[in-house]
Amino acid sequence: MNYSQLTIALLLLLCSTAASFAQTPFVPNEKPRLAVGRAAGAITIDGEIDDAGWIGAAKAENFAEHTPGDKVKPPVATEVLVTYDAENFYLAFICYDDPTTVRVTMRDRDEIFSDDYIGIILDTYGDAAWAYEIFVNPYGLQGDLKMLSDGEEEMTFDIVFESRGKLTTQGWQAEVAIPFSSLRFPHRPVQEWRATFWRNRSRSSRERSTWAAIDRDEPCFPCQFGYLTGIEGAAPGSRLEALPSLVGYQYSVPENLEDLRAGLKHENPDGEASLNLRYLLSSDLTADIAINPDFSQVESDAAQIDVNNNFALFYPEKRPFFQEGSDVFRTFTDVVYTRSLNDPLIAAKLTGRATPKTTVGYVGARDEISPIILPFDEHTDIVTAGKSVSNIGRVRQSIGEDSYVGAIITDRRLDNGGSGSVAGADVSLRFLKNYRLVGQLLASRTVEPADSDLYGAGDNATFNRGRHTAAFDGEKYWGSLIYAGLEREARVWNLELSYRGASSTFRADNGFVFRNNQREGDVWTGLFFRPNRKVVKEVSTSIALGRIWNYAGKRKDEWVSPEMVLLFPAQTTLELGYLFSRETYQGIFFPGIRDYRVGVSSRFIDAVTVELQAKKIRYIARRVEPPVLGRGWEYEAVASIKSFERLVVQPEYGYSELSFADGRKIYAGYVLRTKLNYQFTREWFLRLIVQYDNFDRVLNIEPLISYKFNPFTIFYAGSAHNYQNLPNSEDLALSGRQFFFKFQYLLRL
Repeated sequence: MNYSQLTIALLLLLCSTAASFAQTPFVPNEKPRLAVGRAAGAITIDGEIDDAGWIGAAKAENFAEHTPGDKVKPPVATEVLVTYDAENFYLAFICYDDPTTVRVTMRDRDEIFSDDYIGIILDTYGDAAWAYEIFVNPYGLQGDLKMLSDGEEEMTFDIVFESRGKLTTQGWQAEVAIPFSSLRFPHRPVQEWRATFWRNRSRSSRERSTWAAIDRDEPCFPCQFGYLTGIEGAAPGSRLEALPSLVGYQYSVPENLEDLRAGLKHENPDGEASLNLRYLLSSDLTADIAINPDFSQVESDAAQIDVNNNFALFYPEKRPFFQEGSDVFRTFTDVVYTRSLNDPLIAAKLTGRATPKTTVGYVGARDEISPIILPFDEHTDIVTAGKSVSNIGRVRQSIGEDSYVGAIITDRRLDNGGSGSVAGADVSLRFLKNYRLVGQLLASRTVEPADSDLYGAGDNATFNRGRHTAAFDGEKYWGSLIYAGLEREARVWNLELSYRGASSTFRADNGFVFRNNQREGDVWTGLFFRPNRKVVKEVSTSIALGRIWNYAGKRKDEWVSPEMVLLFPAQTTLELGYLFSRETYQGIFFPGIRDYRVGVSSRFIDAVTVELQAKKIRYIARRVEPPVLGRGWEYEAVASIKSFERLVVQPEYGYSELSFADGRKIYAGYVLRTKLNYQFTREWFLRLIVQYDNFDRVLNIEPLISYKFNPFTIFYAGSAHNYQNLPNSEDLALSGRQFFFKFQYLLRL
């Protein structure tokens, strides 16, 4: 072989070797491990990633796409640097991308999830009971949640951390410092945490990729996390936190409720001071006490259409005091509903881990106003009683990974006599990888107040087959509730079987149980496909069947409801569904209940997200005598419009109508709500809410300006203006007004 032939042979060999490397299949990280070392120097959180502390930091890379692809290489690369010092856990995110395509807005905290974002999902105890979700967008604006064991997320959860981000020529990057004092973790010299890093890249599809690859046939998401090891000497830092606040307000009320034209009577300005104290008993156990707590909300609850609903409406908890550890009190039945603690003079809370596998929780409160939810089989009544004392206790023991047993007890004692107590146990056991058995047994003990004027005066209604009167006349009785279920969660076929039985005497004074005297059996099964084609990305089909009968054995309701959901490009979803139901209401059998529905949601351009739903219905008109089967429509439209980087407008519209067979309207009306947010800086924002409830003919206008240094150090000032349509007129009269401010500051002592 001469020299030229040898040269050609070597070139061919090199090309062949290069081609073989180019064709090397992508291998995702399966439960990867990352040894984290102490920072080599100081780190300043400014988004630059050029501090000495990042030199030699552990690096997480080789992300795998989870959606829409399945364990494939993402279209863009991601790197995460991880280190720590005596006080903080540090993360640096390097997100490679075309910077002209990055989606980002200047938004308030926790409103970043329509942007591109990245973060860590962190299970510090490693038992899949719950996990922190800590994210930032390309500007370093923050979003945090708590991931719960059932896959749900606690949206109101907040912790304190520092972050900054910036766009770069290579995409974007961000720095994060999480104080150890903001985290709960086991007390041990060297930590080993379960974690993954999660990147959301919002384009035609929501491209989501993770450091630890996710198997779609594995129902336990945290069980697939990787490991962060080697964090030595982590301590909670400051053990005492104080959260003092000052609230000022001034109310104006109608001079004459019968004639709103008479104007308003202005009450004198007033104010209150309050103090929340938090003490870290250990790195994983926290005690809180709130003295004269201000449990006011920054904004009113969004109106819900209940013109044809006989049951109590559920509203989410928004008050910060109940955020930490709220997952501890979650069970398969809502026996704890913290909004039942309405206006406490003092409240105390203990949450955390007594041992690495044992979670405990306690809430106690002295309440000035005590709402009581009275459940019956066809309606709910709500009574507002006086002062009370409530105590709620919870313990949950983890069993292996992703299973637990637990116990709960609640008790409320009214000052004017009467009490309500609940005690029981619950269990969740995972087996054969894709299956889970769940169950709960509860017993309640009710002692009614002897005050029929408070509820039931002149009412001859009875329950429990006539054994008890509905009136508050001092009766005492026990109740019971049982829940059992079998669940299958897998890549394609999913299944849920459940049974729930609540006796007519079961009540939960500190919970949200709005219906009893019912046995309910449900079956749901669905198939999920991800073809990830050019036109159709995902397809799911499901069918739900159920039946309700009372404890006397009489059928109350039964139904079947098939559904299909298709996901297209441009983050566009089409939902088609149908409901067929046969219900007995007030002794009348209604076999023809129907519900035809179609829903569309889309983010066809970055600046606009829309959700539309229409239903053609045949429902029981429950508030006419006698009840009849009416025909009608329901519409719902929700949008989010990013006018420019700092301004977002979110209009919502809901319409409902029902008519007699001859076309006469039983009811018709709408609720219109618009929320406008303008973000001046990371900390300052202006918000305006305008809501009109056509059913009650009430207009609410609520402007607010806020400064938020962190989720707990805040200042806001605002007002609420309520207008009422005058009788037989379209004219509006001012029916109430409030001005208010609040200043709250977090001190770590």
